[in-house]
Amino acid sequence: MLDREAVVRQWFHMWLQQEDTGISGVFTGDAVYIESWGPEYHGSAAIQHWFEEWNTRGRVLQWDIRQFFHAGDQTVVEWYFRDAMNDGAAEAFDGISLIQWASDGRICRLQEFGCNEDRYDPYAHGDAPVFRAEKPMWF
Repeated sequence: MLDREAVVRQWFHMWLQQEDTGISGVFTGDAVYIESWGPEYHGSAAIQHWFEEWNTRGRVLQWDIRQFFHAGDQTVVEWYFRDAMNDGAAEAFDGISLIQWASDGRICRLQEFGCNEDRYDPYAHGDAPVFRAEKPMWF
């Protein structure tokens, strides 16, 4: 399990450093990567292209791992993420990655799930829910 955690830590560290230190060693050639808001990448070459291109438009400022759960050939990673884009946009949210491992110790499938960090109780002031008048986040 520690080997798997090291692979995940390497992947997160690449984003924080904006440096590919071995994407082909992290993902299988036919890996599938699904972001929480919809984009899907097929193969380590596509994942590498996305990584390189995205890092021309923004920077990951924080990607903290909170905990790991392991079961069979799968791992769940709970994390906190924060970025800043060159156009001034910024995002911060809690998330989970559901990872499936290939027999060689590389990731063959990774799907992200996001959760808004700006949470509230819609029933705080009574029995009828009061929701914020704002557009929900993309995930």
